[in-house]
Amino acid sequence: MRRRRRFRSPAWTASLTWKSAVFLTAMCCTLAALLGVLVHTAVTRQTVEHAREKALARLEVVTDAYEAGEPLPRGSGIDPPGLPGSLRALAADGERGTVVADGPHRPGDPDGRGGPAMWAAGPADGRALATWTDYSHSARTIGGLDRAIIGSSLLAIAATLLVGLFAVGRVTRRLHQSARVARRISAGDLDARVNDPRTARPVRAQDEVAIVAGALDTMASTLQRKLQTEQRFTADVAHELRTPLTGLSAAAELLPPGRPAELVRDRVQAMRALTEDLLEISRLDARTEQVDLAVHDLAPIAERVVRASGTDTEVRVSGAARVETDRRRLERVLGNLVANAHRHGAPPVVLDVDGAVVTVTDHGPGFPAYLLDGGPQRFRTDGAGKGHGLGLTIALGQAQVIGARLDFGDAPDGGALARLTLPEYVRLDDADSDGNPGGDRGRRGSDDPDGSTGNAPHTSRRVADREWRF
Repeated sequence: MRRRRRFRSPAWTASLTWKSAVFLTAMCCTLAALLGVLVHTAVTRQTVEHAREKALARLEVVTDAYEAGEPLPRGSGIDPPGLPGSLRALAADGERGTVVADGPHRPGDPDGRGGPAMWAAGPADGRALATWTDYSHSARTIGGLDRAIIGSSLLAIAATLLVGLFAVGRVTRRLHQSARVARRISAGDLDARVNDPRTARPVRAQDEVAIVAGALDTMASTLQRKLQTEQRFTADVAHELRTPLTGLSAAAELLPPGRPAELVRDRVQAMRALTEDLLEISRLDARTEQVDLAVHDLAPIAERVVRASGTDTEVRVSGAARVETDRRRLERVLGNLVANAHRHGAPPVVLDVDGAVVTVTDHGPGFPAYLLDGGPQRFRTDGAGKGHGLGLTIALGQAQVIGARLDFGDAPDGGALARLTLPEYVRLDDADSDGNPGGDRGRRGSDDPDGSTGNAPHTSRRVADREWRF
């Protein structure tokens, strides 16, 4: 059986502006139709009553003339041609009545009928004595009134819709501003505020949007204060631990050789590493880090990181690019990714360099679900007794400092995959370097074995001489 495809309305129909426009249009049309019907009915009834009274008064005059044997006035007669059948039957029954219908034939009418007329008839010796009056002016009046009602209704609907959309648009713009600030706060920008002018003075009346904006600003300020307090606490604890750990490390070196001494030194070393990680995280949280940019070949840096890790990591290089980055911070990021892959994953661990993208994969159980959804979290790891969850947190923070993007996912063949995308260094004069003998020197720089173009003087070039490209 073929499943029916459910109709999905476009996304823009879900907006508050669209819903308000539909609601205002429907309400205006309903109100205009109701008022139009009421006005049309009242005016038509009044016009018809006036014409009926006029026709019946004329019928009285015609009846007096008929009974006196005088000639009948113009526009009246006995069983005149064009008299509606219903009115003729009513007069034959001895009653009087009126009806609006086509008048008698007038010379020159293309359709052979006269214009609208108000007929009045009464009994006269078994026949119908009838008279008629011109109703075309009243019909034109009613038609003009209907056109005026329709035109004024459309004008009122358009004006109401424009004013309503303007008013709703102001509200939706303020809501969108609050939503943008909320997204900035969720992305880590705790300095973002809505700053709605209606919340500046507490004595001023506030609408619902201003109340929401004020609550959002208050929440952001409270969250910022709490995070700053936690950051200061972390930094203070790490600084205070440094001094006793230094003394403890020196004391551990004085212990006699043996298994207990090795255990003490190992734990002291782990505590020192944890303290340094906490200090690094506190500096990243405070956003006080300064980068030392230089141009480097990416492949030699990756190979050196693997050699320094002392792990069995396979390095694959395919079209490595030159990047402008802080080498020390980049090595820190790659070292943490490789160490995390060996600590929580399973061999083989592969570091792949493809252009300005470095990918570290392993064949273990993969990243936990919480990490894929919300990123790494400090002091949280699914590997019992295998770290404190600080390695990936530091890697992510250092990647942001050097302007790189670090993504976490699952490898196609199983395992964890961490992808670091660096801003590639591109000289604006590379396009002309084919015929320029100095082009290679501009790209290659010095004889630094790691592919660096040198040192700090290379980072003092104007920004106009380079671009960042992902």
